[in-house]
Amino acid sequence: MSIIEVKGLRRAYGGRPVVDGISFTVDEGEIFGILGPNGAGKTTTVECVEGLRVPDAGTVRVAGLDPIADHDRVTRLLGAQLQESELQPKLTVGEALELYSAFYQDPADRGHLADRLGLTDLLGRRFGKLSGGQKQRLFIALALIGNPRVVVLDELTTGLDPRSRRDTWRLIEEVRDSGVTVLLVTHFMEEAQRLCDRVAVIDRGRIAALDTPAGLIRGASAATVISFTPSRPLDPADLTALPAVTSTSRDRDGRITLHGADDTVTALLSLLARHSVTAGRLRVVDATLDDAFLDLTAGHGATDLIDRES
Repeated sequence: MSIIEVKGLRRAYGGRPVVDGISFTVDEGEIFGILGPNGAGKTTTVECVEGLRVPDAGTVRVAGLDPIADHDRVTRLLGAQLQESELQPKLTVGEALELYSAFYQDPADRGHLADRLGLTDLLGRRFGKLSGGQKQRLFIALALIGNPRVVVLDELTTGLDPRSRRDTWRLIEEVRDSGVTVLLVTHFMEEAQRLCDRVAVIDRGRIAALDTPAGLIRGASAATVISFTPSRPLDPADLTALPAVTSTSRDRDGRITLHGADDTVTALLSLLARHSVTAGRLRVVDATLDDAFLDLTAGHGATDLIDRES
């Protein structure tokens, strides 16, 4: 059952359309991801969902409510972590949780929330003394303090180191498992592939694709990525002529990467055998959401090898 419905959403700045007819629904209890290049319209879209911006056209509904006309009611069922968030540096974690809980008639238990998000030992620490990961955990807590049915997380893990990012991912999965619907804006493909039930890819203000991460990957022009270092040079034309190849490249160390399909692997092995070439460090992997994203937002076709043999 849909808890968020967006239909024909449009928003322009200075006459330039930033969101141009976007439509999607978010089912209750899912993690719904929004991906897109910088400036694609991701943040403007979720700000319209949050009631922070007024659409020029189209409709937005959160649990059947209009985020503008029913703003007070929407704020009671929707929590948000904004793309850029700051608190007063001398405010402690405990004071921030107490302040935000006072905004709601039926807030979550502060102690339980702090314990759940690993903030109990930080309650007396000032915001200005928190690490990036600790600040993100606090912002998640503040987004959840009102017991929301929906939480919007915009670029949640930007600037975090890999360990902190993965710790934050586990927190988001726990939030979803508790029954909260998550609308996640991110530009990290691995993050979307790991967390999201469905993903909308926005490009130049429009939805380029909407599917599960696996469905988007299956639709990529290259479902298989092959990389190897040949024992001696190969003719670039032989590689680009392999079946289903969509792109080829070679780095400065001579390692070749092909994007193709299962048929490409079989044909490549035959080519190597015919020319008595050994494939060093041969690696064959499935395409990722990165590959699908590049297809959808920029497009790519078969290309010549870098640094052609003279």
